[in-house]
Amino acid sequence: MQNIYPIFDRMLSRQDKEQLLKQRGVMLWFTGLSGSGKSTVAIALERELHKRGLLCRILDGDNIRTGINANLGFSAEDRRENIRRVAEVAKLFVDTGIITIAAFVSPTEELRQLAQSIIGPDDFKEIYISTPLEECERRDVKGLYARARRGEVKNFTGISAPFEAPTHPALSLDTSRLSLEESVEELLKLLGIQP
Repeated sequence: MQNIYPIFDRMLSRQDKEQLLKQRGVMLWFTGLSGSGKSTVAIALERELHKRGLLCRILDGDNIRTGINANLGFSAEDRRENIRRVAEVAKLFVDTGIITIAAFVSPTEELRQLAQSIIGPDDFKEIYISTPLEECERRDVKGLYARARRGEVKNFTGISAPFEAPTHPALSLDTSRLSLEESVEELLKLLGIQP
């Protein structure tokens, strides 16, 4: 069959870009309830990697939903499309040699498998931010849990919509038990970087 996308054959390879950056592209996919600490841990890891001279990019539910996915709601179809788009964008970063962190509730195994199938199993590390619901509700910085409990927010994960905990994450971090520094240390170890 004829290659209908010949430009890809002329572009620099992933290997070229990883050699330039002196690092390997990888996807750290953070999943967990709202308020579990996904964004907080992602930002702390990004800062630590930056201090070490490693290029990193965070893709977070808040910054993605105000930009590329601003047209999506929270129906099952829109959640799927949200994750599909994020995974496609993440793959571009990973293929450029960038350590990429996605911080998304991604509440079902099916959604996380979709992301992994797009990014590729060799580059995809699922990180379960396993902070208990009670702690997430206590934090509730956006007031979403309280609104969901009053019935003002429909299909809210953990309250009126299910969350399927990962069965075999590469790493599980409970931010109600681990300090931010300890969480970052565990992630550095996962990446093969001396804490």
